[in-house]
Amino acid sequence: MAFAILAAGALLLAEMRAQLVRAQAESLVTQGALIANILAETATTGEPEPRLLGREARQVLRRLRIPETTRVRLFRPTGDPVADTDVLSDRVEEYPLPRLQSTVPSLQRRDLGGSITVLPWTPDYTLAEEIAAAAKGVVKSGQREGETGERVVSVSYPVQHVEAVVGVLTLEGRDVGAILAAERRAILPFIFAAGAVMLLSSILLALLIARPLRTLSMAADRLRMGLTNQLEAPKPVFDRKDEIGDLAQALRRMTGALLERIESNARFAADVSHEIKNPLTSIRSAVETAQNVSDVDARTRLLAIIAADVGRVDRLITDISLASRIEAETARGAPSRIDLGRLLQDLAETYNATRRDTDPLIVFTAQHPGPSLVTGQDDPLGQVFRNLIDNAKSFSPPGGTVRLALVDPGRKGVVRAVVEDSGPGIPKENLETVFRRFYTDRPKGSAFGGNSGLGLSIARAIVEAHKGRIWAENVVADGSQTITGARFVVELPAVSTGAAP
Repeated sequence: MAFAILAAGALLLAEMRAQLVRAQAESLVTQGALIANILAETATTGEPEPRLLGREARQVLRRLRIPETTRVRLFRPTGDPVADTDVLSDRVEEYPLPRLQSTVPSLQRRDLGGSITVLPWTPDYTLAEEIAAAAKGVVKSGQREGETGERVVSVSYPVQHVEAVVGVLTLEGRDVGAILAAERRAILPFIFAAGAVMLLSSILLALLIARPLRTLSMAADRLRMGLTNQLEAPKPVFDRKDEIGDLAQALRRMTGALLERIESNARFAADVSHEIKNPLTSIRSAVETAQNVSDVDARTRLLAIIAADVGRVDRLITDISLASRIEAETARGAPSRIDLGRLLQDLAETYNATRRDTDPLIVFTAQHPGPSLVTGQDDPLGQVFRNLIDNAKSFSPPGGTVRLALVDPGRKGVVRAVVEDSGPGIPKENLETVFRRFYTDRPKGSAFGGNSGLGLSIARAIVEAHKGRIWAENVVADGSQTITGARFVVELPAVSTGAAP
């Protein structure tokens, strides 16, 4: 804005100056033509040869009303002066005297407007060149220096008797300096306005942008150095309704998510330590006991316990590694468009192709009325349903059925998939607990340590990373309250067929 104001003012005044100079030159040309015609009629003679009558010319110029800002001079074609209105009207140039201790300024570098010329300028010609051109019958107009160094608009008009040039009439507009000085004074308000706008914008930039950004930067540094556990800044910074407020809220959410991730990792590490410590303690106890037991059968049972605990540790480490890998893939992978119905059908066919006689049968049905496209990552979403299918298989009786289905969610914008088993169901108080890490509640007769308790936890983390939700419920037989199995429901945002992935 400041630059625009200054540029507009400069362009406006430059155009005005050019128009004023041009108008003054046109006015002088008109006056010069009139005066030259009068002189040609009254102050010239043709006997014995065409010549200018100096006395009569001076009388004509004395009678004319010449403005004080205009100087009219008459020259012979040779350049000799004939008349000067400043002399004829007894005009005296006046300048203020300087102080006694000051140096007398040179009048050669002073404008008639009373101000020093700011910008350099080049005269169009000298007085002698102007007179020489007019002596050849050419009307000459332009800008040049006056006798005291001021800028003047000058017009030289030939005075002719018949076809002969007997004199040169020169008119000087000496108020051009005053006009330019007034224009320079007129541009000062634009300069002050531009300076004020720049100062105000700088203050606003510092108060409204730079200072809040510095506050956020210092808060981030305090968080980085561990002096606080959350992003702390004045409340007005977070309450702003502009980009700074959006940035502050985004930083707060980001630091909150990082803190939550750190705390989650700390809890996960503690849970892992606890889960691994139990089988290791059992292994150490069995080894110490085996060293003091001589009975072969007892030693065999202890070795079986050790082998089972080693297998349990191996499964824990494998599942922990899988959880870490899936989390990393979910955070770094690029999403794409996935047909959830095709994914479930492929999983069902794969499980049935490798199914043993005692394994449950995987049955897929599609009841979803429209396209089942979701945005996500293929491997993590596949891991979600593999974990759910494996969990359902472990609770289903031999030869039972695990049902996969796409169902109508009852609302637009989502795709809902369900995985049902034919097992004993889930106690009501444990419908949410089953998603906790390392939580296991196996039916009686199941091998101890056969599951790590991470499958459902991994599934929930992946679904939530895809902006969806997952929950558990029991399957109840029609017309009764008998539980016939457990159902896990996955709901993901749908993608329309015309949307980009």
